[in-house]
Amino acid sequence: MHGGTVAQGRAGVANVDAPSTTAPRRIGDGAFAVVLTLPGFALLIAVVLYPLVSALVTAFFEQSLVVPGREFVGLENLRAVLEDDFWQIFRQTFVFTLGSTLIPFVVGFGLALALNTGLRGQRFFRGIFLVPWLVPGVVVSFLWMWIFNANYGVANGLLEGLGIIDEPHAWLAEPGTAMAAVIIAKTWASFPWMMVMLLAGLQTVPPELHEAAEMDGAGTIRRFFSVTLPHLKGIVGLVLLLEFIWNFQHFDIIYVLTGGGPAGTTQTFATSVYETAFRGFDLGRAGALGLLWMVILLLLVVVYVRFSERGEER
Repeated sequence: MHGGTVAQGRAGVANVDAPSTTAPRRIGDGAFAVVLTLPGFALLIAVVLYPLVSALVTAFFEQSLVVPGREFVGLENLRAVLEDDFWQIFRQTFVFTLGSTLIPFVVGFGLALALNTGLRGQRFFRGIFLVPWLVPGVVVSFLWMWIFNANYGVANGLLEGLGIIDEPHAWLAEPGTAMAAVIIAKTWASFPWMMVMLLAGLQTVPPELHEAAEMDGAGTIRRFFSVTLPHLKGIVGLVLLLEFIWNFQHFDIIYVLTGGGPAGTTQTFATSVYETAFRGFDLGRAGALGLLWMVILLLLVVVYVRFSERGEER
């Protein structure tokens, strides 16, 4: 009996020491990819998707920021927003977006052309021109708030010195000039990005094309429209579309400079949603305005994607 037990013990030890013939299970490439993307996807749901869906759902409820509870009202909030000042906000948003897209584009394109001509000290100027783009939006806002100040602003002093105006103006407080002042501040902050992108595009234009056009008798302006501009058509379209989309949802410079005033003349979708939710405490109407705003943005994104796909096909 004792001998049998010893034999069994030795057999057990032998089985433990013997190498296993079963190969470890390997996770497939697809499953491994899913495991790697799960943390990022979970973060996306928690930070982006859940707040977005929650805000959009709020558009169909009467809900206050200070009163608990909510009541389902269907499309009532959307109807109220459309009948109130939606179209005025849409026009003002469009004016701001168009102005702060086209003016920086013209400035950036002009500087890109100048820096592409072998200008002496162009590396220094590239660095200097990038500074406004690196400055945070709030800092840009305070800088231009000081420039446009009615009492000691640089703008009034310069214009009075040139004889253009006779007395100081409160540029940010007058309905006729507030939007223009905001667009100028946004132009100063965003033209460097356009300049860099367009300069990169200009440096891809083959010099042989310019040489051939010059030999054919084409002048500088003719070469610009016949050689340079057609070659940059794709990058110009992408730059304009991207900047238009970004400006359509811009918030910080407008809100710090004017807060949407005076008399709502610089109110855009971004500032209006904020004011309705956190100053008027009406989450339902803010959600409805945000829903309409998102639909317009989605249309712009569709245009951008289609344009990008067309560029890749070419």
